[in-house]
Amino acid sequence: MRQRWAAIQSPWVVTGKTKIFLETIKFEHTIFALPFAYLTLFLVEKGWPSWDLFGWITLAMVAGRTFAMAANRLIDAEIDARNPRTAQRALPAGLISAKEVVFFMAVALALFLVAVYQLSPLSQYLWPAVILALVAYPYAKRFTYLSHLALGLVYLMVPTGIWIALENELALASVVLGLGAGFWVVGFDIIYACQDVEVDRKQRLHSIPADLGIRVGLWMSRLSHLFFIGALAAAGIILGVGLLYYIGLGLTALLLGYEHRLVSPKDLSKVNVAFFTANGIISVVLFLLVAADTLVR
Repeated sequence: MRQRWAAIQSPWVVTGKTKIFLETIKFEHTIFALPFAYLTLFLVEKGWPSWDLFGWITLAMVAGRTFAMAANRLIDAEIDARNPRTAQRALPAGLISAKEVVFFMAVALALFLVAVYQLSPLSQYLWPAVILALVAYPYAKRFTYLSHLALGLVYLMVPTGIWIALENELALASVVLGLGAGFWVVGFDIIYACQDVEVDRKQRLHSIPADLGIRVGLWMSRLSHLFFIGALAAAGIILGVGLLYYIGLGLTALLLGYEHRLVSPKDLSKVNVAFFTANGIISVVLFLLVAADTLVR
C-alpha cells in the first residue's frame, strides 16, 4: 500500500521539483535572450524563417540558457546563502538539492545538443566553447570587476552563434550585432549589481559598482548602452536594413533613457523595474520591429 501511494505521489513530486527549478533559474527571463536570437534569424533568412529552423533555434536557446542559469545557481550557492537578498533562493534554502539541479542541467544539455546537431556543421564543432563560456561566467566576479564583460561575452555569442548555426560561417554583421547584444547586457548587469555593493565588498566579490562605486557604475552602464545603440546602427548599415529597423532602434534608445532615469546613486529602489520590466519591453519591441522590417522589404 505504501509503495502504491509513493507511485501515485511521484509525478506530483517531479512536477513540484520542476516548478522549483524553473523558478530557481528565473525561466521567464529567457525573454532577454530569445529576441536577439530571433531578430538574427529573421535578418539571416531575410524574412519569415522555416518552422523547423525556428523550432531548433528556440530549443537551443532555451536549453542553453537553462543550463547556464542552473550552473550559475549551483556555482554560487554558498555565495547566495550569505546574501540576504538571495538567501531564500531554492538551493540555499534547501528546497532543491545540488544533485537535482545537476539532473536538470544534464537534461538541458542533452536538449541543447539535440538542437545543435540539427544545425550547421560548424556549430556542431564549436558547441563546447559555448558551454565553457556559460560555465566560466559565474567565476569571473571572484577575480575581476570586469565580470560584467564575461556575461557580455555570453550574449555576444547569441547573434554570432545563430549566424553560424544557419550560414555555417562567421559574418561581420553577426559580430557587430553580437557586440551590441553584449554591451546591452553589460549595461543592465551593472545596474543590477548596484543593489549588492555592500554584500559583495564583504564577500570580496568584484563588480564595477562594488570596486569603483555606484556613481561610476551607472555612468559605465550608460556608456555601455550607447555602445549598444551604436553597434546596432552599424549592423543596420552593413545589412542594408529598412526604416522599421531604425524606428525600433530609436524606440530602444528612448526606453533605455527611461531605464536610466529610474535609478541613481541615491535611489536604487527601482532597480528591478529598470532591470526586468524595461529590458523585457526593449527586447520585445526591438525584435518585433526588426522582424517587421525584414518582412516588408
